[in-house]
Amino acid sequence: MDPQSGLPHCYRHPGTETGIRCARCEKPICPECMISASVGFQCPDCVRNGSGTGHAADANQPRTLAGGRVAADDRFVTKILVGINLVVYLAVLVAGERLVDQLVLIGYAFNPFLGEVVGVADGEWYRLLTATVLHEEVWHILFNVLGLWVIGGIVEPELGRARYAALCLLAGLSGSTLAYLVAAPNQPSLGASGVVYGLIGAWVVLARRRRHDMRPVILFVALSLLMTFTRPGISWEAHVGGLVAGAVVTYALVHAPRARRQLVQYGACGLLLAVDVVAVLTRSALLT
Repeated sequence: MDPQSGLPHCYRHPGTETGIRCARCEKPICPECMISASVGFQCPDCVRNGSGTGHAADANQPRTLAGGRVAADDRFVTKILVGINLVVYLAVLVAGERLVDQLVLIGYAFNPFLGEVVGVADGEWYRLLTATVLHEEVWHILFNVLGLWVIGGIVEPELGRARYAALCLLAGLSGSTLAYLVAAPNQPSLGASGVVYGLIGAWVVLARRRRHDMRPVILFVALSLLMTFTRPGISWEAHVGGLVAGAVVTYALVHAPRARRQLVQYGACGLLLAVDVVAVLTRSALLT
């Protein structure tokens, strides 16, 4: 309970004061969590566990901060992303360097193993995404998988599955796009760091939206960027591109006005996707 206002805080959103309580279990619930029932409102837990049998048939489904559906498994998409990264890593261990050459992000270069020119500029746009799940070194995949699991576990429950998946996709794509724009065309880049840094950007926005203490968040971001720019062999472009994209997309997702929520959210994601596509087309035209 806030000592100044005397109001309790929502049990799911500690930064939000509320004067409403669940009609079944009496836990404090904010407007994002309250679900209409035949008498009063109920919390997502009571509805999910079946104790709220008295709620109306057309009652609103429990929603996340961004308006997505509250899921029983709030790490479902994160588990899929971790699984994809691990499967691709095992495939690289089996197939070797040839698979890396086919999936890595590279702008425009002659590949002696394949005996041909390869790269995004040569029409292989898929590399912008396949590179984000590709790893060669064990420390690299462990770092990224840990980042996906920990930070994804914070972000996914706040956004919901569909919005979280869109965030990860756009963060990874934007990181690859910036690397394609800035790095040398024959410089390879790989790893899920763009997605991880996109989640870091999302975490910053969510912490600010929930009015959490920003000092540990800012310290974590500062240390992450310090590692990015001081360690050799790091694609800072993917990190920065993912970070900015994650912050921008999440801001649009959680601050969209309720009356036009989907329009603003779809529009922001579509605009960022269009920027990436135009950037890739422009860079490809310059290289070829």
